[in-house]
Amino acid sequence: MRPPDEKILVLDYGSQYTQLIARAMRELGAYCEIHPHDISPQALDRFAPRGVILSGGPESALEENAPRVADFVLARGVPVLGVCYGMQALAAQLGGELRRSPRREYGPAAIVRRADSALLDAAFAGERALPVWMSHGDEIVRVPPGFSVLAQSDGAAGAPAAMADAGRKLFGLQFHPEVSHTRNGREILSHFAREICGMRCEWTAPNFAEAAAEDIRRRVGDEKVLLALSGGVDSAVAAALLHRAIGENLVCVLVDTGLMRLGEVREVREVFAERFGMELTVAEAAERFFAALRGVEDPEEKRRRIGRAFIEVFEERARTAGAGASWLAQGTIYPDVVESAKAASGKAAAIKTHHNVGGLPERLNLKLLEPLRELFKDEVRRLGTLLGLPDSLLHRHPFPGPGLAVRIPGEVTPERAEIARRADAIFMEELRMSGNDSAVAQAFAVLLPVRSVGVMGDFRTYENAVCLRAVTTTDFMTADWARLPDDVLARASSRIVNEVAGVNRVVYDITSKPPATVEWE
Repeated sequence: MRPPDEKILVLDYGSQYTQLIARAMRELGAYCEIHPHDISPQALDRFAPRGVILSGGPESALEENAPRVADFVLARGVPVLGVCYGMQALAAQLGGELRRSPRREYGPAAIVRRADSALLDAAFAGERALPVWMSHGDEIVRVPPGFSVLAQSDGAAGAPAAMADAGRKLFGLQFHPEVSHTRNGREILSHFAREICGMRCEWTAPNFAEAAAEDIRRRVGDEKVLLALSGGVDSAVAAALLHRAIGENLVCVLVDTGLMRLGEVREVREVFAERFGMELTVAEAAERFFAALRGVEDPEEKRRRIGRAFIEVFEERARTAGAGASWLAQGTIYPDVVESAKAASGKAAAIKTHHNVGGLPERLNLKLLEPLRELFKDEVRRLGTLLGLPDSLLHRHPFPGPGLAVRIPGEVTPERAEIARRADAIFMEELRMSGNDSAVAQAFAVLLPVRSVGVMGDFRTYENAVCLRAVTTTDFMTADWARLPDDVLARASSRIVNEVAGVNRVVYDITSKPPATVEWE
């Protein structure tokens, strides 16, 4: 889909918070995209931003080969806001002075005002100090000529924490306004978009739905589109949007891997085939997937085998159910695009193998259609609500592409998958009935590769152990374990042991991310 005329460009210098900047701007109604910091002049001209935000990053602006802000970005004349490293890069290039900080700042901090500034007025809200989130080891000693210090770190010798050259519309923040730990950070970003960049901030789900459907009809015409429908949020919303745009010219294929959640295939049929009247083909391929996983314990090898099996099954079914199709649609969303770009550039650490339909467009000789590639997950959910999808589908907890295989360390068998599936269903049901479902970002059960001794009735048992996992997070970059009520955990544990054959012990994972990940594999 063609982006709106008003947009903000985020240049990525490698910060773990870069996507949060774009999400925050989108939530404020300002369309925003992330591009690498070494964007070309031609790409910048094509994007034609109303304003530019320079993200944070792990580098030091004091280093000789530190990433720079391209001269043509500054010469464009649009407002520029440097965040953390972005502020230091601006200062270093425009004649300021930096040094290694004798007191590094990581985490919560406070800043105080040094000068009046509309950029920070709403954030300070009349208070002397503003709680913020810092993440830097260098500091600015002297701001560049033409800049004024708007705020400094709290303390007698506090370093500049915000600076501005209002005449050239250049601004810098040493802290991160995009994270929830910075009080009123959204007000700062809103002022930058609305007042400094002059944007109307009209980016909304209804506007996107109308424009996207029109764009799909224009591109596809009367041709057929094939979609791999998984039951997850992204592919479900893609299916609903495509169906609104092209109706019966959409053909959906669901591959039942045997690794899906309890009742998931039935729910997909009910929603898409029965309620929406879509053409849906279900490929029942559980035996094939379990055969591919036989004897495999390595997590990455399991993912690779699941990915290969998925592509093979989908390709076979697509040649019959999707005969005559010209397009293959995928539920790719914007974080997928950003991470793929980072991986391709070699500037990101290797990410885990993902179960997807990569390579299928070429193998099936189909054109690729990604109707959600401009959206973040929260925007996808809002769009799904607008398109009439049920909350039970839109607000279900995240589920990995390889399915239950990720939650079964060790070998995956039909029997072990069934134990994990039923234990997970009981845990989620207890969370819903207790009202704790919406209080956690993700929850699930893991079938551990260990057995333990137990006593059930008058008999000694030697059965499986299940681990329950629930986390709270806003962005999944960091996560904390959820402090669920004792009675909820007790009921879930009791039910799993009594209702799921082969389990005699339940434990609860109380590890944050980092050092652990949310999923176990």
